[in-house]
Amino acid sequence: MPTGYLFRNAEVYAPEHLGRKDILVVGQKIIAIDDHIDAKVPGLEEVDLEGAIVTPGLIDQHIHVTGGGGEGGTVTRAPELNFSELVEAGITSFVGVSGTDSETRPIEALMAKVRALTKEGASGWMWTSNYRYPPTTVTGDVRKDLLTIPECLGVKIAMGDHRCSFPTTQEVLRVLSDCRVGGMICGHDSYLGDLPIAFPAFMECVKMGMPIKHIRPTHVGRHKVVFEQAIEFTKAGGYIDITTSGGNYMGDASDAFVMALENGAPIDRITFSSDGHGSMPRFDEKGEMVGLAVCKVSDNLLILQKLAKKIGLEKALLPLTRTIATALCLENKGTLEAGKDADLLVMNAEHQPVHLFMKGRQVMKDSKVIVKGTFEV
Repeated sequence: MPTGYLFRNAEVYAPEHLGRKDILVVGQKIIAIDDHIDAKVPGLEEVDLEGAIVTPGLIDQHIHVTGGGGEGGTVTRAPELNFSELVEAGITSFVGVSGTDSETRPIEALMAKVRALTKEGASGWMWTSNYRYPPTTVTGDVRKDLLTIPECLGVKIAMGDHRCSFPTTQEVLRVLSDCRVGGMICGHDSYLGDLPIAFPAFMECVKMGMPIKHIRPTHVGRHKVVFEQAIEFTKAGGYIDITTSGGNYMGDASDAFVMALENGAPIDRITFSSDGHGSMPRFDEKGEMVGLAVCKVSDNLLILQKLAKKIGLEKALLPLTRTIATALCLENKGTLEAGKDADLLVMNAEHQPVHLFMKGRQVMKDSKVIVKGTFEV
């Protein structure tokens, strides 16, 4: 295995467009990005990328790594995520999340799966709890999870969804307080369904003194009124998350992103996530489930490709790189610059993955996965 790489003739998007550059990677870090680099490092491999596009590895903050689903019984449980799926989707960093079924897929299993995927090469974190209030945790206490589990970035609770516990504003505020006092929190992830009841509760919490940065509503594009409220939330300084896999009422996530910008949402307050391996159940007018689909982490790439055609690659990369890294306080992720982790996605002109590096380790070469998970065939 080489000690590092010297990439020549890379068309660098950091995510801002830097033009044709050389990139020096040693170990797990980017050492330099410059017009021309001369380096003498034993075991260094030099690679001429011949103008291929190099971007930060993508970040997905909402993947059901242990599988979601279960609304129609155990036969409807979605499968676990395989490491190779991250590679194929250009994802180098992820945040694992639990879903409806917290009984057969407990938070301890989520923590174990996150650690397994991290051991295999990705950078992984988790949201503790699931749909329920009070929160379901590993230690029995939100603050203790945040303080004792290094992977734990925050707490997930469901709001505005018929499967949630319908917490009151005071109960949401109590969870936010636990997150803030926990001392290691970077964000709070809240599930939004089609009921436009969550954002008024969020803003009430803000009025009572809770910093808006701790509230992270996701799935905001599934209902018109919810989306309108989400846009106003960004104008107040909050982050919103649009789901790339599954429905958005106005079309797909690229349409939602453009619509948000057209309605005044700051571009640096919008993130994408896939809801990968989560379920998309369909219910009839009686509330009975009549069908179910499984979300794909690969939809991040599809949306990136669509959005790049609409607003350019530089801006299209933001919700999957710099913006989400900033929102999650992941200081070494989301940008290409000296001192940051060597998470590099190399793409062709059609924005399809060609090579992928996780912390300096090549896991995809010539569009083929070369590092699979431990139990993958």
